[in-house]
Amino acid sequence: MADPKLYRRDEVAKNNSSQSGWIIIHNSVYNVTEFLNEHPGGEEVLLEQAGKDGTEAFEDVGHSTDARELMKKYKIGDLVEEDRVETQEKNLSWQPEKDDRNSSAWKSWLVPVALGIAATILYRYYFLA
Repeated sequence: MADPKLYRRDEVAKNNSSQSGWIIIHNSVYNVTEFLNEHPGGEEVLLEQAGKDGTEAFEDVGHSTDARELMKKYKIGDLVEEDRVETQEKNLSWQPEKDDRNSSAWKSWLVPVALGIAATILYRYYFLA
C-alpha cells in the first residue's frame, strides 16, 4: 500500500467551498465535496468546517461507528508531521466506564438494603418493645 499523500494546513484552508470542501479530522484530510448533499446533518454543517480542523466538532456530535467507517471513503491523505496536533477519539462504547471503587453491580443496592434492615430492627426494638 502506498504512503498517504501529505498536505499542509494552508493547502487545506484553500479548499473551503461547496466546489471543493476539505476537512481535517484527527490529522487526516478528507475531501467531502461529493458527500455534502448526502450528509445527514446537512451540507451547512460540513461547509462550516471546510478548510479547517473539524476534529472537535466531529467528536462533539458523537458520530457512529458506521459514520467513521464511511468517512474512510473520502480520505485523501494526512497532514505533514509539523502541522499535526494531538487528538483523541471519544470512546464509542455504550458501556459505562469501569470504576474500580464500584466495580460490582451488587454494591449499588447493598447499602440501601442494609440501611433498610438496620432501620427496621431499630424501629422494632425501640417502638414495639
